[in-house]
Amino acid sequence: MAFVPICVQCGTRSNPCRCKVIGPTLGFVALVVAGVVEWPLGAAVYLFRRRKGRRIMGHPAGVVYPRVNGAIPI
Repeated sequence: MAFVPICVQCGTRSNPCRCKVIGPTLGFVALVVAGVVEWPLGAAVYLFRRRKGRRIMGHPAGVVYPRVNGAIPI
């Protein structure tokens, strides 16, 4: 049995039905893919440069997810 993430965001004004499914779902998938790459890298950088490591580890949640979610209006 496979787990398929489906995210729903209601109350948005970006489309007439005020509900988004595709944007948040693809945003979540992009967040996970970016996190798999950036969190171990950020942890390694954190050992030497803490501020830079934290920025790298926060990048998927702070930049990747909002951009993908906002780019798809449905």
